[in-house]
Amino acid sequence: MHFRRLLPAIAAVLVMTACAASSDASVVPGRVIVRYHSDATHTQRVAVLERSGTASQSILPGGSRELAIADGESVAQTVAELRRSKAVAYAVPDYRVHAAEFIPNDRGRARISGGWRRLQWNFNGPAGVNAPLAWELARKARAPGGRGATVAVLDSGVAYERYHRFRRAPDLYASRFTRGHDWVDDDKHPNDEESHGTHVTGTIAQKTNNRSGLTGLAYGVKIMPLRVLDEYGNGVGSDIARAIRYAVRHHANVINMSVEFDTYERARNIPDVISALHYATKKGVVLVAASGNEGTSRIAYPARAKDVISVGATTSNGCLADYSNAGRGLDIVAPGGGDDAPLGGNEWDNSHCDPSVNGRSVYQQTIWHDVRHFRLVGFDGTSFATPHVTAAAALLIATRRLGRHPKPAAVRRRLLSTARDIGPRGADARYGAGLLDVGAALGP
Repeated sequence: MHFRRLLPAIAAVLVMTACAASSDASVVPGRVIVRYHSDATHTQRVAVLERSGTASQSILPGGSRELAIADGESVAQTVAELRRSKAVAYAVPDYRVHAAEFIPNDRGRARISGGWRRLQWNFNGPAGVNAPLAWELARKARAPGGRGATVAVLDSGVAYERYHRFRRAPDLYASRFTRGHDWVDDDKHPNDEESHGTHVTGTIAQKTNNRSGLTGLAYGVKIMPLRVLDEYGNGVGSDIARAIRYAVRHHANVINMSVEFDTYERARNIPDVISALHYATKKGVVLVAASGNEGTSRIAYPARAKDVISVGATTSNGCLADYSNAGRGLDIVAPGGGDDAPLGGNEWDNSHCDPSVNGRSVYQQTIWHDVRHFRLVGFDGTSFATPHVTAAAALLIATRRLGRHPKPAAVRRRLLSTARDIGPRGADARYGAGLLDVGAALGP
């Protein structure tokens, strides 16, 4: 009998200890959450309020109630009093929450810790891809920045090494490049002579949390540089086909193709490229490509191929960019910068879009004037939207969010199903499944 009488007192001590163990900042003062047993009468509930010195404020979804503490007692004391009542199923403090986000210390142009956020709207903010949450989730999955995945970049090369007149971009990791190839000069040194490929690579894998420059969405991946574009940004289809097969043979997990054929080209005109894309998909490699920059309703190859995730571009307003190709076959959109497209129609609220205002660009460190000098440069285009999706695919693979060896179709489904719908309800020709949300893709 004595032991039974001690139980409520012991429970009260335990509750108060638990509340005290939590940081004062983690508990909302002056209120608690309570749920009554389903058979508790109105009279019993009123009695609970009177004994605990609380007042009912609101009913929460699911049937619990928010109570205000009216008698001046602490949250811990009030919770203990509530738990002593037989009419109460449970009583808990109302805990504060915060975004589980990893905020790197890269300085951007602001020269302050975290200053990258002022420039990289594409990673952070309402028009961004929810990068901070994605970084935190990847760290919790023991795959920080997508560590363990390899991304092949088919482009103008990358400023990745010190070789003759070439230099590595200072904000790219020296140790995170695999062997690549240059099909323009036919050698094993795919150095960038144009700047395009280095910028694209920066969005994927820029050094992050190094107190310098900007951040990369999948900063932990290995990059396989594959040069298929010359110093003027031009290339040929046969080299694209060769590069795709090379990437597959050398164990790339994702291939980024920020390249496009003319929109009038058809699959029958580029059979070697189409065959290489099929081969890559069959071997389990995720393919991502730019929809094109002509502002038409026709997707350019290789993005138009069924094996490829096609990426359109959005602006800092979260609107379709005026240059971005859209239409049938568009899978998803990501930040590409530039001006808003002139969207007509009243089927959705596009009042936030303003084609008359100059939009913001996507920034990364890249070549400036010659291959020895680098600076933060802003570019616009579907080319620069594409690496966001590539990085997201690499993070999915590295974190094993979809299992150890997810098929390309599973990666595509996850990215599209977690995209934020920003146009007419559901998938549409302007935005595909919506704006990439990497944090949601890596989430539950």
